[in-house]
Amino acid sequence: MVKRKISEILVEMSISFPIVTITGPRQSGKTTLAKMTFPNKNYVSLEDLDTRQFAENDPRGFLAKYPKGAILDEIQHVPSLLSYIQTIVDSKQMNGMFILTGSNQFEYVQSISQSLAGRTGMLKLLPFSYNEIYHGQESTENILFNGFYPRIFDQKIKPELFLSAYLETYVERDVRSLIKLKDLLQFHRFLQLCAGRTGQIINFSNIGNDLGITHNTIRNWISILEASYIIYLLPPYHQNFNKRIIKSPKLYFVDTGLAAHLLGIENSNQLITHPLRGELFETFVVGEFLKYRYNCGKRSNLYYFRDHVGNEVDLVIETGNGNVPVEIKSSQTITAGFFKGLNYFNKISKTSPHSILIINNNIEQERQEHSVIGYPHIEKFCKLLN
Repeated sequence: MVKRKISEILVEMSISFPIVTITGPRQSGKTTLAKMTFPNKNYVSLEDLDTRQFAENDPRGFLAKYPKGAILDEIQHVPSLLSYIQTIVDSKQMNGMFILTGSNQFEYVQSISQSLAGRTGMLKLLPFSYNEIYHGQESTENILFNGFYPRIFDQKIKPELFLSAYLETYVERDVRSLIKLKDLLQFHRFLQLCAGRTGQIINFSNIGNDLGITHNTIRNWISILEASYIIYLLPPYHQNFNKRIIKSPKLYFVDTGLAAHLLGIENSNQLITHPLRGELFETFVVGEFLKYRYNCGKRSNLYYFRDHVGNEVDLVIETGNGNVPVEIKSSQTITAGFFKGLNYFNKISKTSPHSILIINNNIEQERQEHSVIGYPHIEKFCKLLN
């Protein structure tokens, strides 16, 4: 079993809060994380129909079975339990009583905000990070193709088999429970179109035109994907530089393997010359920065910059010491053009303490105004930014 980096902050939160809520995509390892971190706690899965009915029909009797608390898995199935849990933790005044997990933000985050405000620590668990499973022995193409869902590695399942089943389960269970979806093939086509736009600024109307549906429907479907952790929307950096800044977010898949699967990529060798190789590599790198923040129990501090004349930086990281621009290139060779966006941002920002170029190798190099690092060193660099 892989020890997750988020486990340290999970323990810390359990000491400080009566409840800790772990959210994230299906199959990201929430159950395993909770069980490994708290092996002596009772574990209850609300996926089990009999257990779920007991919790729904007699919530007080159900919770009375666990006077010292428990791990309650997939809490979104019985959101009414939250009010009863609130009463228990308020009366007992004990920290670390309940560990809650859930896979769908829409179904229970609002309930948690209303019922457990101030009583629960919130953590987001995404699939494995690079440094949790790789140690410099894997090709970039295999990394992008495999993705990072734990079950692929724990059970040694072929990515294409796992991801095919994952999509079917996701569409059949999560999507249908959230929207009245009549045409599953149309939604699958929508997923494919989104995969083809990973790492790109989103245009709701263009996707709607391709599918023959309204941009409002596309907005709704995009929010479904975001709520179920299929995609992540990277907001634009809003600092006023006296130029019109692009205001639409960029779309990224949370997992490159899922994006590659939806693109019809059948093996890692196809990624060597694939036209979206650069976007998939960028998706991977942005995901690593995001996972680091979430694994530290922090919110995203990531943005992108682009103005109306095409000046752009892939990432802008907000820190207490200024904003750090990051350029991401899937090439193994450095060229002078890679620094164009970084130099422009540093010139107009006047607050950037440093800038970073991330490329597809294992390099660590300091230049006059820039750090050049290979993707295996992202976590190490993130620690320096804290």
